[in-house]
Amino acid sequence: MLLQDRVAFVTGAGSGIGRAGALAMAAEGALIVVTDRDAVRARSVAEEIVRTGGRAEARALDVTDDAALVAEITSAATRHGRLDILHSHAGIQIPGRLEEVTADDMDRSWQLNVRSHFVAARSAMPVMKAQGKGSIIITSSNSGVQYDREMIAYATTKHAVIAMTRQMAVDYARHNVRCNALCPGFVDTPFNDGFERQMGGRRALEAYVAQNIPMGRWGSPEEIAQGIVFLASDRSAFMTGHALVIDGAECI
Repeated sequence: MLLQDRVAFVTGAGSGIGRAGALAMAAEGALIVVTDRDAVRARSVAEEIVRTGGRAEARALDVTDDAALVAEITSAATRHGRLDILHSHAGIQIPGRLEEVTADDMDRSWQLNVRSHFVAARSAMPVMKAQGKGSIIITSSNSGVQYDREMIAYATTKHAVIAMTRQMAVDYARHNVRCNALCPGFVDTPFNDGFERQMGGRRALEAYVAQNIPMGRWGSPEEIAQGIVFLASDRSAFMTGHALVIDGAECI
């Protein structure tokens, strides 16, 4: 197994890509600390992992609470004696152009899409440095390598988190702690609600996917999860500071 006996901490793991990544890492032998703002969802994913022979525990966590986020990561490392993988995934999608997005909207986007990842990585880094090894995966988006129409808050924060991840990568490469950004394209999950509203409804979004993504379809959470396993495992041992785009060639 690629991740045998490693400990992974995942935020936003109660549904969608976070859930799929947690399940995929567990299937490769990792113990997963499943966290989500929704305690019921976190518990459901952890139970699903255990039912299929994996190891997991569930924790309710609002990543916008700095103290709670630091405490949960520190506590997980202490309980298990190590922390090998951090997948900081939780985020938000607020649609709109400059005149439609308020300063509060931008602050909320920044808090979830950048600041929470900063706080999580800052908490995990001392543990990984002391171990001499670790993988930090931060979810950005293919919106971080292109510019979406009428998505100023989302595109701005997703570009910013790639820059932050690359800065961490170059600063900590000599400690053998790898930092990479995960950049999914359109995956059919409720997270696309912002794009759906911005495009004028589900039918319009479906048409966009069919016409503008060269592969002509949605990605699946499970397909993105394989990228998560790759970044978490030694198969990407010489990769750091990379933005791994998985989007059916949409951004090309």
